[in-house]
This record gives sequence, structure tokens and C-alpha cells, in this order.
Amino acid sequence: MKVLMRMWAFVIICISMCVIGCGERSEDDIDEITKLLRAEPSPGNDILPNAKISITFDKDPGTVEVNVGTVESSGINTIISGPFPVGELELKLTWTEGERSLKYTVVTSDTEIIEPEPIPEPDPDPIAPEGMVLIPEGDFEMGSDDVDADADEQPVHTVFLDAYFIDENEVTNAQFREFILANPEWQKDKIEEKFGNANYLHDWNGNNYPDEEDDHPVRYVSWYAAMAYAVWVDKRLPTEAEWEKASRGGLKGKKYPWGNQINGTRANYGKNIGHTTPVGKYPPNDYGVYDTSGNVWEWCLDAFEANFYANSPRKNPVAGGDSIEDIVNNFENIQTNRGIRGSGWNGNAEWGRNANRFGNTPDFAGIGALGFRCVQEVE
Repeated sequence: MKVLMRMWAFVIICISMCVIGCGERSEDDIDEITKLLRAEPSPGNDILPNAKISITFDKDPGTVEVNVGTVESSGINTIISGPFPVGELELKLTWTEGERSLKYTVVTSDTEIIEPEPIPEPDPDPIAPEGMVLIPEGDFEMGSDDVDADADEQPVHTVFLDAYFIDENEVTNAQFREFILANPEWQKDKIEEKFGNANYLHDWNGNNYPDEEDDHPVRYVSWYAAMAYAVWVDKRLPTEAEWEKASRGGLKGKKYPWGNQINGTRANYGKNIGHTTPVGKYPPNDYGVYDTSGNVWEWCLDAFEANFYANSPRKNPVAGGDSIEDIVNNFENIQTNRGIRGSGWNGNAEWGRNANRFGNTPDFAGIGALGFRCVQEVE
């Protein structure tokens, strides 16, 4: 009897193993199942009755059948074509190893299909000419209300400027020499007295700047000569607002082009070096502009008016009442004081602040630390 029961138990176990083994898929079998990867248009979209729906599988699905439409297959790609009935559509696909339902809304050609609004791409930034950087249009806070601010720096006010290009560096001796050789009337020994005082190009020997200073900023220049150079290179001097925005480098409320502290690793000031240094020796600000604090002071285009900020226009302000065009076209006849910014190698830390302002007569050529840089309008 026991032998008979053992035989029956053995038979039952064998049958169970057979059933279990036949009912499971191996991992290799699962890997071979063909999968639907994507459908275009994707499910949920509106389609027209004569639309074509493109289906992509991960491998050849074999025979594909649908409940609506016609099927064309080629390898892993299948096209399902209408006509489809207007209204809600549930498209049922079956293939050798799977099935899938795709839902669409079929609309007539008279029904408006709402396409998503295209997101406009921003206009690319204008390309800056060689040696210049772009200062983007927009607002900035001009002036200072710090405890060490002068009265002519107040009140702090919001100014909007159109985009413009500005020289990365101050104009160098080598660049200015090219100008005077091409325009002899601006040479040291030929300039009219009204366009430059006795200090004009004081450290030059005739048409030659000091030895080994070709990349130093030119430093005994009158406003008239700076304007003449700018016109010659198809540029102009910056307004005080343009100069200050460029100097701030996009930072708000900071004293200097990089922050609130100054030292000898950031700028040539306070007679630390005892002379000018090559342009671009110190780090630029976040706009890529060099030496707006220290090295040499820089002439500005517009008039210097101590109380201008109290009634300054909000957009593209120009002190003195003249337009930019009037100043550029008539600069030789202007006699009012012009703005000076940035301090020099011999100036103190306070003078090197972004907001600090000075002015002088346009024939003034400085006392060893007065140069300039140029701007150009974005067309």
C-alpha cells in the first residue's frame, strides 16, 4: 500500500512541474517580445479623417492588424491610414506578440485645430566689433547714496540706455600715434592752442610716445583730441551714463566694477605702481571691460553739470542740452566743461568709484593720467 501511495505522489509532482514549467516564460522569452516604441501623432492629439499615423516598434512585429484603417508595414515601421470616423477614436492594434490601444479625436477639416503657440526664439546678441564689448539695453541705477558719495552723484536714479558697444580697453599710445600720423593737425607741435593746453602729449617726443609704452593708455589728451580720434575711427566718446553703466558691469549698488573693496590686485591706483600700466593688465568686470577704475581718467561726451541728476531724463540722458549728434558734429566749437570718469594711477580709492564724477575744460590735457575710450552705437 505504501508503495502505491509513493508512486501516486511521484506522479503528482511530475505533473505539477510540467504545468508550472509550461506556464512560465524564461527571461530570454521576455526579451523577445516586440514592443511599440512610439506613435506620431502621439495619442491624445486631434487628427483629420485622412490622417496617417506612424508607428515604430523596437523590432519587426510581424503581421499588424487594426480595427479601423489600413496598414502598411516595412520592418519596424508601420503606417496606419484613414479614413477614420469623425469623433472619439480608439485605435486597437494587435501584432504577433502584443496589442495596444491608441486614442485620438478625429475632427473635420472645418474644425479648428488649435496648434500650440510657437515660442519665439530671442534675437541673437549683436556681434561686437573687434576690441569692443556689448553693453545690453536696459535699466541701471546711476549715482550713489553711500556715506562717501559727493553731492553731484545724487540722487540715485534709474536710467534706461539703448544697447551700445564700448572699447574693452582705454585707447593706447600706439593707437593714438596712428591717428596723429594720419591727421597732422592733432600732432603735439601742430595742434591749435584752443584744442589742447600746454600739457598736450607732454610725455611724447614729437610724434613718438615713451619707449616700451605702446600698450599703455595715452595719458595727456584733451577732450577735443579724444573726440577727433573717436570720429576718425567711426566711434564717439561715451556719455556719463554709458560710461557708468559699462563700469558697473551689471552689478547693482556696488562701489567698484567688481564689488565694494579695492586693492592693488584689482586696479592701478594710489601711486602703487607710480605710472600707467599696460591696458588689460588687471581683471575685467562682468561685462568684459578693463580699467574703468584706475590707470587713467577717461573723458566723456556730454557736459559736466553738478546738478544734472536732479532732473536727468530717464532714457539715454545727455547733459548739456545738446543731442549726441550735435556734439559730435560740432565738437570743435564746444567750450563748456566735459565729464571725466574713472580716476588714474595717481588717484585715491574714493576717486576710483563707479559713481565718482569730475569735469574740466575741453582743452585740458591732464597732469599725467587723462585718457579715454570710445563707444559705438548698435545699428
